[in-house]
Amino acid sequence: MSDHTNREDFLNAIAEKAGRPRHQLKDHPFEPLNDLPETTLSGHSQDELETIAKKNSEGVHVTFKTTTKADLAAALNAYIEQDAPKTMILPTTDKYADFGLTEWTNNVSPKPMYWTPGKGRDFNLKQAAAADVAIGFADYLLAESGTITVATTPGQGRGFHFLPTHYLAIIKKSNILPRSRQAMDHYDADIKSGKLQTSNINFITGPSNSGDIEMTLVVGVHGPLDMTYLVVEDM
Repeated sequence: MSDHTNREDFLNAIAEKAGRPRHQLKDHPFEPLNDLPETTLSGHSQDELETIAKKNSEGVHVTFKTTTKADLAAALNAYIEQDAPKTMILPTTDKYADFGLTEWTNNVSPKPMYWTPGKGRDFNLKQAAAADVAIGFADYLLAESGTITVATTPGQGRGFHFLPTHYLAIIKKSNILPRSRQAMDHYDADIKSGKLQTSNINFITGPSNSGDIEMTLVVGVHGPLDMTYLVVEDM
C-alpha cells in the first residue's frame, strides 16, 4: 500500500471520528489575525532603529559600537588589541572591498585563518574552534530583539559564528531592520532571484547563555564568551 493511500485512509478515519467532512487548505486560505509582523516598529527612521537596536542589544549582553567606513579598520584593530588574541578567523568573502578592508586583511595581526570553501567541514570547524576571535559580516540587525541574521555561505559557515571565543559582527546601518519579518522578506526575494544560495539562515541574539535550575544566568557557556556588534553608520 502506498504512502498516499495510507495517508488518505488515516485522514479519512480522523474525519469520520470527528463527524465532519474532509476539507482542503485551498478552501480555507490563511487570514492573519493582525498585522503586527508588518507594523511593529514601522515608521521609524534609521537613526531611531539604531537607538532601539542598541538598547535591545545591550539588554542581551552585546557590546554595541559604531564607526564609519573610513574608521572601520582602526575600530577593528582596537577591538583586536583589547583581547590580544593569538589566533583569529575571518570569512572568505568579497565584502572586504565593499567595506574598505582589503588592505586591512593584508596587514592585520595576528595573521588570520580563513573559513575556506573547498577545504571540508572538519578543517573549517577545527580552525573556528581554535580561534580566539572571529570577525564576520552580518546581513541584518533586528532592532526589536538585538538579533543579527546571517545566511550560511561557503566562505562563512554556521560554525564560524559559534565556535570562536570572542565574536564581532560588522553590520551596515542601512541594514538595521525593525524585526524578523522584514529580514525574511529580503531573504525570500534574494533566494527566489538566485542572488542567495544558502543551506540555513542563523538568528543570533547575543552571546550564548544558559540558566540552571536556580535561574542563574551563565553567559558564554556553550559558544562565544562575548559578542560585539560594530555598526558602520555611513553604509
